[in-house]
Amino acid sequence: MTDDEILAEFRAADALLQGHFLLSSGRHSEYYLQCARVLMDTDRAGRLAIALAAKLPRDLKQAIDVVVSPAMGGVIIGHEMGRALGKPAIFVERPTGTFELRRGFTIDPGTRVLMVEDVVTTGLSSREAMDAVRAAGGEIVAEAALVDRSAGSNIDLGVPFYPLVAINFPTYAADELPPELAGTPAIKPGSRSVTA
Repeated sequence: MTDDEILAEFRAADALLQGHFLLSSGRHSEYYLQCARVLMDTDRAGRLAIALAAKLPRDLKQAIDVVVSPAMGGVIIGHEMGRALGKPAIFVERPTGTFELRRGFTIDPGTRVLMVEDVVTTGLSSREAMDAVRAAGGEIVAEAALVDRSAGSNIDLGVPFYPLVAINFPTYAADELPPELAGTPAIKPGSRSVTA
């Protein structure tokens, strides 16, 4: 899929929002990608996962033992990536603020893991989820994501990173807001508390 085709999928799902948004990172933006909306159509979710899987090098695909995604946002695309790669898909969640394996999920020592996210902005949740996988004995071989929203900041995840599309919408600290955002209240559309 081309970048235009990928963005068309977001537009078709009314998942490319415009307004004043407070991101999980604590930064503000005029644009928000609501991945839950784009993934609610199972055919679309499958197409996007197949396109994302196609971005991975062949030797990497063969090396993956399991797909792990952070709850909440990564669960659907993680599951669909597992299907596209023919691998089991599990998730980590943070019931008390720190990612952990629950629901009977386990990772054997040495298990090679592909971490899958919906959107990566700063990489913080990815790194925290990777810490939980490593604590369980897993080895992160790469990360894949639907959207790289890091705006060219060259985030360091410590592993190869394969986004389906990079979108560089500007983000702002609370004290850097342009006038058109400063005059409107911010809404928090995501599933996670804002980092201060």
